[in-house]
Amino acid sequence: METLTLSDYQSLAELRYQIRRFLRFSEEAAPKAGIEPRQHQLLLAIKGLPSLQRPRIGVLAERLQLQHHSTVELANRLARGGYVRRMRDSADRREVLLNLTKKGESLLHRLSLAHRTELRTAGPALMAALARVVESAKALGQRPGPS
Repeated sequence: METLTLSDYQSLAELRYQIRRFLRFSEEAAPKAGIEPRQHQLLLAIKGLPSLQRPRIGVLAERLQLQHHSTVELANRLARGGYVRRMRDSADRREVLLNLTKKGESLLHRLSLAHRTELRTAGPALMAALARVVESAKALGQRPGPS
C-alpha cells in the first residue's frame, strides 16, 4: 500500500479549499445576476463546448456531471427565462440543440467577466495548490512503499 505524508494531506486539503473558495464565489455570483448557479454552469457549458461537440442535452449533462433529466429541467427554466432556445438539428430532426439567446449571451458575458476578475485574485493560490498536489503525486510515485 502506498503511503501518504502529512504534507500530501495538507496539499490535497489546500487544493480543495482553494477550489471551494472559487466555487463559493461562483455560487454567490449567479443569484446576484438573477439565475441559479447550475443555470450559469449550463450557459457556460453551451458557450464553451469544444468545437467538435454539439450542444445536445446528453453532451451538456456529461459536461455538467448531471443526470439527463436534471439537465432538461435546467434547460427548460433557461428557455422560459429567455436565455436559451431549442432548435431542431437540420440534418437529424430528432436531435434538439440548445443555443444561447442574446439575453443569455449578455448574462453569461457579465458573469464571465466577474469570474475572470475573481480568478485574477484567487488564481495564483489555486494554481499553487494544484502544483503542490501534482508535485506531491509525482514524488509519491518515486517514494518506496512499505517493505
